[in-house]
Amino acid sequence: MNQYTESTYYFDYETDEIQELIKEYKTKGITKKEIAQQLYLKIRDGWTYYPYYFSFSKENFKSSYLAKKTQGQCVEKSILLISCLRALGIPARIHLAKVKNHIAVERLIEMFGTNELTPHAMVNIYLNGKWLKASPAFNKKLCEKSNVPVLDFDGENDSVFQKYDALGNVFMEYIEDYGHFEDVPTDFIFNNIKQHYPMLTERFKGLTEMQF
Repeated sequence: MNQYTESTYYFDYETDEIQELIKEYKTKGITKKEIAQQLYLKIRDGWTYYPYYFSFSKENFKSSYLAKKTQGQCVEKSILLISCLRALGIPARIHLAKVKNHIAVERLIEMFGTNELTPHAMVNIYLNGKWLKASPAFNKKLCEKSNVPVLDFDGENDSVFQKYDALGNVFMEYIEDYGHFEDVPTDFIFNNIKQHYPMLTERFKGLTEMQF
């Protein structure tokens, strides 16, 4: 279990950027469950969800780098949350999957050639003797704009993407589970993107990052 609280190249929580994010929780005198809940909200709403950015630079996946941004996609926001949790002694790891988005997919299909998002990242958090899933990707304002219930984390149950929107329409579907990883598997992530988005890969030629 100790490996899930360790600092790594990507979860570099000894840095000033991450220490600044967590400093308030060092003196609050609250439980690990409450810390996890509050950090989840901090990352969920503090960084606007933005899926139209990709990088093939491993340095850009370090939590200290991501902390300086104002927006991020699911992998980036998950890395941030994991780093903050580990810094406070709460075991956490990254979990990857493939999902299919059924709402407002026109831009996704235009950019990626599909409405499947992969790899989608979430966070596994170890609390009170069990691993829980938490998905901090969609910020509150985005959920409200998309007419989707805001996804909260109660520290006791899994918190995964909403299956339906507020009207009962299918919203998000999990179609493949890649499992969890001790550290950020950037090689797997890069290869996964190249395999599933050949149209995007073609546009990436000669570039290390791209934003639409």
